[in-house]
Amino acid sequence: MRDNRLLDLIALNTDDLPLSWRSVLDQPLVKEALDALTQQLATRLKAGATIYPDDPWRVLRHLPPENVQVVILGQDPFHGRGQAHGLAFSVPHGCKTPPSLRHILQEVAHEQAEQHPYTLQAQQQTDLSNWVEQGVLLLNATLTVEDGQPAAHAKIGWQGVTDAIIETLAAQNQPIVFMFWGQHAQSKKHLIHSPNHLVLCANHPSPLSARRPPTPFLGCGHFAQANDWLEQKGAVSPIDWMS
Repeated sequence: MRDNRLLDLIALNTDDLPLSWRSVLDQPLVKEALDALTQQLATRLKAGATIYPDDPWRVLRHLPPENVQVVILGQDPFHGRGQAHGLAFSVPHGCKTPPSLRHILQEVAHEQAEQHPYTLQAQQQTDLSNWVEQGVLLLNATLTVEDGQPAAHAKIGWQGVTDAIIETLAAQNQPIVFMFWGQHAQSKKHLIHSPNHLVLCANHPSPLSARRPPTPFLGCGHFAQANDWLEQKGAVSPIDWMS
């Protein structure tokens, strides 16, 4: 199993991020929040805490804002050993599929079967890196977590950083689909002001809410809706959600 622990705060260095992201993180208030949370992470590491993932900036490293077509917002990383690898809702190949990711893949397969009922479905990967390569930003509102303690870092200052990321994307000229699943993600809707973007909301894909009203995640149709809308806006190619 891959060691996904945060071992060194060098991982929070932003020097190798795309310049367009670095300009966001260098804004005074964002930098202040980032410096403060880095100190808190240093304190927790010194106290012996096990923190995930080893590369909190991974999704930004691979996808600059100008290439984003879809944003899927999670709450915080998976908190089990070997799971979190810097992409919201994604786990490395070979890792046991978390329930929320299982529901996401189930919804994708269901929508694909509805659109292409005679197509043989390939086995989907739990590592969603291919989505990122196509312009899907898998962003968590909180970018670190402690072993076995969901939301352990929800109040150390990450919100000020990730809200700035969302606001930057909301100001982009290219059309972007924002998928907000669950109350926590939907609390960010106020950051999206431009009519140039599409906001899709549903319950969280976790077992506790995936089938519940008012908007069950299972059956939400978000992946097909996103592709239809992007094509209407002139996207070169739709997202291959089955890849």
